[in-house]
Amino acid sequence: MADPSSYRPKPGQIPDSPGVYKFRDEHRRVIYVGKAKSLRQRLASYFQDVAGLHPRTATMVTTAASVEWTVVSTEVEALQLEYSWIKEFDPRFNVKYRDDKSYPSLAVTMNEEYPRVQVMRGPKKKGVRYFGPYGHAWAIRETVDLMLRVFPVRTCSAGVFKRSAQIGRPCLLGYIGKCSAPCVGRVTPEEHRELAEDFCDFMAGRTGTYLSRLEARMHEAAEDMEYEKAARLRDDIGALRRAMEKNAVVLADATDADLIAVAEDELEAAVQIFHVRGGRVRGQRGWVTDKVEAVDTAGLVEHALQQLYGEEKGEAVPKEVLVPALPDDTPALTEWLAERRGSQVSLRIPQRGDKKALMETVHRNAQQSLVLHKTKRASDLTTRSRALEEIAEALELDSAPLRIECFDISHLQGDDVVASMVVFEDGLARKGEYRRFQIKSFEGQDDVRSMHEVVSRRFRRYLQEKLKTGEWSPEHGADGDAPEEEDGRPRRFAYPPQLVVVDGGQPQVAAAKRALEELGVDDVAVCGLAKRLEEVWLPGEDDPVVLPRTSEGLYLLQRVRDEAHRFAIQYQRTKRAKRFKAGPLDEVSGLGESRKQALIKHFGSVKKLRQATIDQICEVPGIGRKTAETVAAALAGAVPAGPAVNMATGEIIEDETPAPAGASSERGTEQ
Repeated sequence: MADPSSYRPKPGQIPDSPGVYKFRDEHRRVIYVGKAKSLRQRLASYFQDVAGLHPRTATMVTTAASVEWTVVSTEVEALQLEYSWIKEFDPRFNVKYRDDKSYPSLAVTMNEEYPRVQVMRGPKKKGVRYFGPYGHAWAIRETVDLMLRVFPVRTCSAGVFKRSAQIGRPCLLGYIGKCSAPCVGRVTPEEHRELAEDFCDFMAGRTGTYLSRLEARMHEAAEDMEYEKAARLRDDIGALRRAMEKNAVVLADATDADLIAVAEDELEAAVQIFHVRGGRVRGQRGWVTDKVEAVDTAGLVEHALQQLYGEEKGEAVPKEVLVPALPDDTPALTEWLAERRGSQVSLRIPQRGDKKALMETVHRNAQQSLVLHKTKRASDLTTRSRALEEIAEALELDSAPLRIECFDISHLQGDDVVASMVVFEDGLARKGEYRRFQIKSFEGQDDVRSMHEVVSRRFRRYLQEKLKTGEWSPEHGADGDAPEEEDGRPRRFAYPPQLVVVDGGQPQVAAAKRALEELGVDDVAVCGLAKRLEEVWLPGEDDPVVLPRTSEGLYLLQRVRDEAHRFAIQYQRTKRAKRFKAGPLDEVSGLGESRKQALIKHFGSVKKLRQATIDQICEVPGIGRKTAETVAAALAGAVPAGPAVNMATGEIIEDETPAPAGASSERGTEQ
């Protein structure tokens, strides 16, 4: 534990200007990032008597070993830089909201020639219009199903679309009138895009104008005695009204706003957000976080705003953001939000009327979310603690294994041999720490040898990380090795486990133990979990440890082992699929994916490319003479595929495109 006075900057050294500061620990890892209007005043507050600091702040300054800062011109720049550094360094003492799940959104792919309506999760893509997020995917599908009657936009995948275009027949939705069938040319690309834009306008809340237009057309059709058309328009209006009823009006003035509410206690905080568009609640989401730094409600709101809008631009940032408390840097935050939106944004606390009433509803949701989280966490924490204690007792460990790493080997009859490493911390999966390995030292099937290689490579990397920070030096040749400068990012193999679990029995356990002993690692326990009888094997023991079938410790070891197995198989299948998909062009040195696709697109198939001359290959954009010669030589040496066969008649299908003149002689020259 460091004394803050040991790294306190000298008087007058800290500038009295806006900026962002970083605290680093003794291993140069960034542990806290903050911003300030005045760096001098803010940093001075950290170096007062530790007893007078908030307990969390005191823990942070005594964990830190140095502080550094960057001066910026404005508070807005400080806000942007703080957000970037928190994303980059993932500091352990900063509040970080974690989404309790990946919320689905309704997406319209306006970046495609024929825009598609679909459910999307995960990071947002450029050129795609998003609406939501929604609490459940089925809510999106119900809304889309109602609206496709009026806006028959494409919803099919690229494969279905391409197949329908090839056979000249639309899918079922095209036949029942819920798709305009652009795949078979029923509408032009321009007409289909106009349908997609109308769909987006309606979802964005501009509903009144469109409904008025439909009602006018319905009355005109009735006056002209086109009763079937009028009835169809009447049903369209009914479908749109039903879609609108799924999102009740909460703000009568058709407001576009996000409402953020916070429920908190001493240890944790829950944030709930309602997305209101056109006066209707279009989406809802929430986070729960540990209060690892001394922060009040206003500070939590500021962190939530950064989390919500740090990656957003344009209309994704609403005109109005309603919050329970205004952050200290409200003018800077407002300016930052306005920059991201491209126009003015109002950040305020609702005082009266419908907005205040809705804010109370959002706050009640936040309170319920916090209570539910605490109930689940208390139950989970008790179970996980019991499981870790049972493992420690069964394996005779000094303490509960808070970090467990499990290794598994996967292959298909000796081909594509790979390994996985999964990490569980405090009984929970830490997916960001998972690692995959290719077996490099030999070929063929040997699980024991593979396990030895993988464990050796993992802990060799761990020792290298310790060497960089000066925590460890090898017995030979370490005198001249100085600790390398670190950039503060979390390192991949920096943290050792208390327990290594291998998928297998005595041979695999012995191989893992031998790998650790060869590296001089003697403070990590090893065990193996055999699938047949779920027995736990320890190094050097002739008999396994048998845990009761109802043991929480056994359940945890099984979850860890099964997760390692799943992760290894997933990687092995990916490698196998890539190998099966590999073609003769993959063997051409220096030919990237883009130029491969350009060649196939230009000639239509590898068979026709094989028949082309070097001059013809040079006609492809991006392909020079030397590359064309390399491609021709590679294809000439490759064994051509067998002839295509009509499976219905059994006849051999000859290639209708004759080989270009001079093709064979040109290839012969290259040979």
